[in-house]
Amino acid sequence: MRRVIGIDIHRTFGEVVIWENGLTRHEGRVEMTRTALEGLGRQLQRTDKVVIEVTGNCMAVSRVLSPHVKRVVIANPLQVKAIAHAHVKTDKVDAATLASLYAAGYLPEIWTPDPATERMRRLVARRYQVVRHRTRIKNEVHAILNAHLIPKCPHADLFNQRGREWLTRQPMPDDERAAITRHIRELDRLAEDLAVLDCDIAKDALDDEAIQRLLTITGVNLTVAAGLMAAIGSIDRFKSPQKLVSYFGLNPRVRQSGLGPAHHGRISKAGRSHARAMLVEAAWAAAKAPGPLRAFFIRTRTRRGHQIAAFAVARKHTTLCWHMLTKGEDYRWERPSLLAHKRRAWNWPPDNHRRKVTSAARAMLTT
Repeated sequence: MRRVIGIDIHRTFGEVVIWENGLTRHEGRVEMTRTALEGLGRQLQRTDKVVIEVTGNCMAVSRVLSPHVKRVVIANPLQVKAIAHAHVKTDKVDAATLASLYAAGYLPEIWTPDPATERMRRLVARRYQVVRHRTRIKNEVHAILNAHLIPKCPHADLFNQRGREWLTRQPMPDDERAAITRHIRELDRLAEDLAVLDCDIAKDALDDEAIQRLLTITGVNLTVAAGLMAAIGSIDRFKSPQKLVSYFGLNPRVRQSGLGPAHHGRISKAGRSHARAMLVEAAWAAAKAPGPLRAFFIRTRTRRGHQIAAFAVARKHTTLCWHMLTKGEDYRWERPSLLAHKRRAWNWPPDNHRRKVTSAARAMLTT
């Protein structure tokens, strides 16, 4: 059998082990730099296969080594740990385990996205981080108001122009007022960052047929559709809608022993967290719009409550995505006016939109 090279990757170095004819031998360490990896690649054979685990820099390692070997395989570290339990755990042992599992045909590898999908994943992940940071700052402002017994803002949004004017009239210590000013300044900066990221996502998404198809679903906007397609990549990877539901971590945990009844628990949360968050966001939006999804939300809410109903709609969204992408069909109950509104909302000239967001942010800072 051809050689298998296992590399246990860390941030600054990787431990290299070669499997050949049922035996493994340690080949030392390689620095995690492009020059060092290219040097390693030139020492390998064209028929070699390289095995690494999912890490923050695994895709970069794969891109550098791929031209020098037959294939670079990226393994799922959680499943590798479940298969290969070892009392002695070192970098050498981990690298040898990767090579041996692949040689035996037991390595749980992951799907490697193409460059366009990888770029979209990065954009969506960055947007998700910015949104989380914005939410954290808003919560800090609400915590300051709560600490000083200030009642709830009478306006729909505390952070729009009317809400900010109301905020300036509330009695609070000078240091707290200065903290809120800093938080609002940070929110305005994040709004500009979000506008830039949304423009970049829209450039790559507006011509994508699959994303346009997902836009027909009630509650799914362009950001959610792009995020879902970035996570899915190719729908052919999933043989059934249940596989896709499990990939997003929306399937409930099930425990059953012997002849006893099955107990269903909370969702597994085993998939991509930002895609799951987007599906839940889309579920809340669908719950407010007329249609079958809202009716399903209301029926489930009556029996199980708001939160479970939202996750049930998110699972329904996932199932719809699988059927629509697999069959090449649009959502049967799409609303043409709503779909046109979604497209108009993203059909701006990017530079004009950025200038508009920047001027609006400056206006809010001066109030």
